[in-house]
Amino acid sequence: MADDLISRGCNCLMHDAADTYFCKIDYGTKLHVTNWMPHGMVSPCKVFDIVEVRFKNTRKGFYNNVNGLLLKAGDVVAVEASPGHDIGIVSLTGELVYEQMRRYGIDYKTAEFRKIYRKARTNDIEKWKEAIAREHDTMIQARRIAADLNLMMKIGDVEYQGDGTKAIFYYIANDRVDFRELIKVLAATFQVRIEMKQIGARQEAGRIGGIGPCGRELCCSSWMINFVSVSTQAARYQELSLNPKKLAGQCIKLKCCLNYELDAYLDRRKDFPDPSVPLETRDGIMVHFKTDVHRRMMWYGPKVSGNEPLTLTPVPVERVKEIQELNKKGIKVKTLVGDEEVTETLASGNEKVLNHKISDSPPVHKKNDGSSSNHFHKGKPRGFSRGPQPGR
Repeated sequence: MADDLISRGCNCLMHDAADTYFCKIDYGTKLHVTNWMPHGMVSPCKVFDIVEVRFKNTRKGFYNNVNGLLLKAGDVVAVEASPGHDIGIVSLTGELVYEQMRRYGIDYKTAEFRKIYRKARTNDIEKWKEAIAREHDTMIQARRIAADLNLMMKIGDVEYQGDGTKAIFYYIANDRVDFRELIKVLAATFQVRIEMKQIGARQEAGRIGGIGPCGRELCCSSWMINFVSVSTQAARYQELSLNPKKLAGQCIKLKCCLNYELDAYLDRRKDFPDPSVPLETRDGIMVHFKTDVHRRMMWYGPKVSGNEPLTLTPVPVERVKEIQELNKKGIKVKTLVGDEEVTETLASGNEKVLNHKISDSPPVHKKNDGSSSNHFHKGKPRGFSRGPQPGR
């Protein structure tokens, strides 16, 4: 039962002398919120009647405390439902509730809120626990029934109402599903009111939870409430490898985090020259291959065919603009970045080999007689530096 309560955000259910129940909040729960505004910062003249109540996994709701109960985060309450009542846990009270409603796109001035009846009593908790204990077996049996009816759908989660009179079946399906017969069979089998709620793959991943490749809890499970579409164009703008295995999350969709830095990349690219315009040099035409947005470098190279090695040259954005302006005037540049260019050779088989046209050691200073003054490097590690030199 303890594991079942964790899905409700309750780490430990406790009982006080007033026959009311409260939970020790599990701070690792899904969509956890922290009231960072202490009570001393809130004006005592203000009355906040709206309370955020959480249910199973990512389902939450806002309810009106019409009876003026003294509620705090963790209190188990009985709230209005249709039909009957539901049992939830208070997750947020006070002024921050209105900030949460703004995040969810709810206007508290015009929205209608269901009521909070009372703090949960012993008989409420007993019915609640009985309903929770039936959820897993109900889900497994419902999947078998759906398979017997040849319905192309997956039932991912089942949530019983607190009084045990209603069950919500969360499912995902690629196509439209006629589940009228399924509802009849489920109602006859479990003897409860049935509600079917379709969710997307991202919402299902959020309800189930998990750890992402970054080592953190899934964003859709920990804080994300609004899901926006993610396209492969976001990966292209960020110069990411279009590898489906790396770009897909646990929901088999493109990772939501691909959109996090997209606006920053688009903003940095505003003053970049058009990559579709080739650069004309005396050695031939150079075309664009890739861009490093943060280093403000664009990589150009000649067109090759077959398995010929490809040599790419990093060119600063300002230099690309300069070359394009010269090309418009009919002038072909000698080289892309001058004599001290560093090229990257892409050999066959996608093997990268760095080819430096200049030495990694400090520059050679010529004496008046033409001899080199670089002999002091002999016997010392490559790249050894004497420190700052006068006049440099």
